[in-house]
Amino acid sequence: MEQRIEQSQINSEIPMKILGQTEHEGQKLSYEEKCQVLHKLMEEYSRQPIVVAFSGGADSSLLLKLAALHCRDRGNQVIAITVSTELHPVKDEEIARKVACEEGTEHRVLKIRELENPQIEKNPVDRCYHCKKFLFRAIKKEAENAGTQTVLEGTNADDLLQYRPGLRALQELEIKSPLKEAGLTKDEVRKLSKEYGISVADRPSSPCLATRFPYGDKLTIEKLNQVEQGEIYLKSLGLYNVRLRIHGTIARIEVDTADIEKLLNHREQIIHHLKSLGYGYITLDLEGFRSGSMDEPLLKQRIKD
Repeated sequence: MEQRIEQSQINSEIPMKILGQTEHEGQKLSYEEKCQVLHKLMEEYSRQPIVVAFSGGADSSLLLKLAALHCRDRGNQVIAITVSTELHPVKDEEIARKVACEEGTEHRVLKIRELENPQIEKNPVDRCYHCKKFLFRAIKKEAENAGTQTVLEGTNADDLLQYRPGLRALQELEIKSPLKEAGLTKDEVRKLSKEYGISVADRPSSPCLATRFPYGDKLTIEKLNQVEQGEIYLKSLGLYNVRLRIHGTIARIEVDTADIEKLLNHREQIIHHLKSLGYGYITLDLEGFRSGSMDEPLLKQRIKD
């Protein structure tokens, strides 16, 4: 049966009125104006304790820094909550713990097994919606136990340009996304993070490992571990953005186009290592790294329809 995607799922546009600006209008502001809006938002959110859904990446680390600064002035608590899951690289938890320590905030780790949820395990087209709903319900419950309703997460304005069904779950659960609300792009988030001296300002994005598989391909611990080990090896070669997209027994490597020559210099070692993990065919994607490349067939189908 043909899978059809609603326009609302693809755009994931959530109306927002803050300081008289819509999200679309917010993206037209200058960098300095966006930073002002962000600080006003954080000032408002810091009126009560704040929980930050914390991955240890540039986006959530900037939120944690600002939450700590604004809440400190009011004497309110800030808690960084990292969800330890089956779909995220193990190293993410270690990095998150380190950054939370640098910011001097309380850090909690929630252990969650997403694959026990069949709506996630089956990897449907709207998997991200079910996954975000599953994870943020747990985070919100932890926040309520800590005496606050304010939960922040790190979606930025660039995420609105991609297929992000999980944004609908955040809206339904009333999770706040200050970076998106202020209109800050990923590059602007990195810029502001550097201004604050955040150690992970240049850390590559690390989306969940389910994004390496086509929709409908059932997720298993074995498959996730296999692709994680493959990417760890590729990153050890000094590559920045790395994705190992899996199509059955085919491993399709995406790296930044500037790194393709570097990758080819290690061609034989890469083939040997990835085949030792169980992949039968190793390919290089000549288009290079693209965030959300597994979503491209869905978007093309929508345009065609």
